[in-house]
Amino acid sequence: MSQPQSSLHSESDVPQPVTPASTYRLQLRPEFPFEAAGAAVPHLASLGVSHLHLSPVLEAVPGSAHGYDVTDHSRVRAELGGEAGLRALAATARAHGLGLVLDIVPNHMAVPSPLRLNRPLWKVLRDGPDSPYARWFDIDWQAGGGQVLLPVLPGPAEVSAFVVDGDVLRHGEHEFPLREGTAGLEPPELLAAQWYRPAWWREARTALNYRRFFTISELIGVRVEDPEVFAATHAKVLELVRGGVVEGLRIDHVDGLADPGEYLRRLREAAGPRCWVVVEKILAREERLPSAWPVAGTTGYDALHRVDGVFTDPAGAAELARLYADFAGTAPWEETAGAAAREVLTGDLAAELAALERLAGLELAAAVRELLITYPVYRPYPETPEPDPGALERAAAALAATPADTAGGDGDAAGGGDAAFGDGGAAGGGGDAFGGKRGLDGVRELLLRDPAFAARFAQTSAALRAKSLEDRAFYRYAPLLSATEVGGEPGRPAVPPGEFHAYCAALTRDWPGSGTVLSTHDTKRSADVRARISALSQAPELMGRPAGADPQLAWVARQTALGLGDAPEAPARLEEALLKAVREAALHTSWTERDEAYEAAVPDYARTGGGLPPELAEAARANLLGAALLHLAMPGVPEVYQGAETEYRALVDPDNRRPARFPREALARLDAGAAPRGPAEEKLALTAAVLRLRRARPALFAGYTPLTARGPAAEHCLAFARSPGLVAVATRLTYRLAGAGGWRDTVLPLPPGRWVPLAGPDGAHGTPYAGKAPLGELLAAWPVALLLRQE
Repeated sequence: MSQPQSSLHSESDVPQPVTPASTYRLQLRPEFPFEAAGAAVPHLASLGVSHLHLSPVLEAVPGSAHGYDVTDHSRVRAELGGEAGLRALAATARAHGLGLVLDIVPNHMAVPSPLRLNRPLWKVLRDGPDSPYARWFDIDWQAGGGQVLLPVLPGPAEVSAFVVDGDVLRHGEHEFPLREGTAGLEPPELLAAQWYRPAWWREARTALNYRRFFTISELIGVRVEDPEVFAATHAKVLELVRGGVVEGLRIDHVDGLADPGEYLRRLREAAGPRCWVVVEKILAREERLPSAWPVAGTTGYDALHRVDGVFTDPAGAAELARLYADFAGTAPWEETAGAAAREVLTGDLAAELAALERLAGLELAAAVRELLITYPVYRPYPETPEPDPGALERAAAALAATPADTAGGDGDAAGGGDAAFGDGGAAGGGGDAFGGKRGLDGVRELLLRDPAFAARFAQTSAALRAKSLEDRAFYRYAPLLSATEVGGEPGRPAVPPGEFHAYCAALTRDWPGSGTVLSTHDTKRSADVRARISALSQAPELMGRPAGADPQLAWVARQTALGLGDAPEAPARLEEALLKAVREAALHTSWTERDEAYEAAVPDYARTGGGLPPELAEAARANLLGAALLHLAMPGVPEVYQGAETEYRALVDPDNRRPARFPREALARLDAGAAPRGPAEEKLALTAAVLRLRRARPALFAGYTPLTARGPAAEHCLAFARSPGLVAVATRLTYRLAGAGGWRDTVLPLPPGRWVPLAGPDGAHGTPYAGKAPLGELLAAWPVALLLRQE
């Protein structure tokens, strides 16, 4: 089912975690419950995976298509089949040699409608800060004047619209718990006497006084740092782990927690040493996961960026950036990202910024703001609370360049205009002002000495990075859309082979059980869509000048259509994705301030995007198969997203969360000896071959040794050896390779032994190689190769 794997992060006398050979992600929803997942088990077992990775399974908002809006931690979701359904799925999986991994959500719960679905929150709203459940939620009672702001109303609150009905207070379709002893009060006094204040949803931006998930007020932060809250919210999951129903856990949004390291240590102690645990953590390119965390690694966005990057041509990407700037007039990436961060922090996250500034004091407000904006990674951690010197220097430079009349931000949300200016300098004016060097030193001291400030700074920083980069700047900066992906770096999209090899070597050494992914429920474009788009980096001249009154949207539509191609229902799906893109970019319209006239023109762009140029078809195929091979053969635990064992073209959610389609018939046909038909079946054959090897012969996938080709086209080969017995070879930049005359006499030196190509699900066949392999011969039929050493 799975193989124990040694770890540098465990003592030698402690039982080692059960590390999956691979995982397969299933998005559960009422239309795809446990029973449907059970029906897919035979196919997934045949494919070669070792574990099913299930999206959240605890009780959630009725009808939820994702399950991250948890309402009850004590029950398995009834809409999916309840606990009996989950246990039946586990039994079916076990009978086929598979284990289960659960996605859990410790950071937040839903603020549902009706509110009573979240019983702990309902009781807090009824009984106030004296409720035994008040410790569950990250609420700033003082900031709200003793009331929790509930931004759930469609418009400004009118006192006359509230009606007492027994033990509840009603407003239209909304119902709220009534504080004991207040039913007979007159409406104004009645509302003032409650432990909450129902409000127009727009008030959340500046007046919200509970921590939320990013900017989503319907998700309230949970204080799992409290041992009692941890115990209550994890009891059911831990029961499933200890009972053998579940072998692994994926921790959603670990950056949202007050102290991720302490949480993970508590979880490890409770779950036991054999539970495989990975964290959803976005690492910057040079950032490293804290080595003290008792986890196997991340969910794998760091691997996604490296795999995508080696198939991106750096010169072509730079040319696309030049063409894009000339066509759309967009600022460079660094300016775009910085502007988005400032905009989101002082706008969408104004309430969070105000709360942080109250903790810091007004004299440090400008320094807090600039450090948040320039912070180089998602957040600091209690293990490493001090920002690096580069972050402080960038913040100081930004403060010095900020005009004094704007440094204080937008009114009270950013500290207002009454801040103390220290030695006569303007806040934010640099020099000895509190907003300059002294201010930054003050913030650094707070990060080191004030746990409450450090936790809130870290949580706000993580929310800011996610919203300003992933959900705004990535939609505003689009030279090469394949690079605007979770964990990516659009300003440096290409990854040199040497950097890829160094990353893999570090993964083998430090985090051999870490997850790796290419497509997830959160990727903006699936791996195969990105593979088609990234082919443009080899031929930027084929981008052309797309038509449309809005050059930015025309460029985005062109590349998105190229990536999606002739996928099922492509026009409608493209239109939906483009509409989301313009709202997230917030340049002409947004989710909260919609320009109906502008949005009415978006469908026209969906119809004029165009498809993949025929000249790039082979490059797209090579990217698709090459990325799949590297992902499946490289160090770590590869995860296949539902349906992505074959060609899988999906756009941003909800498109990528559509019900899964499993290529059962195609796999059966390939297993019966049929040749793959087209790239989709080639990918399926390749995926099955490598996954089956990983499950049957895990020792083959140990170690990592880069291999370097020799000859005129050596740069187009990326190859490595795993253990003494497996070699993976991929072609990169195929379009440029063909233009330069092909492989010619380029060869790949091989480790000692005789090596046989593995070409699909039928096993090893072909001419053995010893010493070296001529790449023109080895890669004549497929742009990838997997070689096994003959015993």
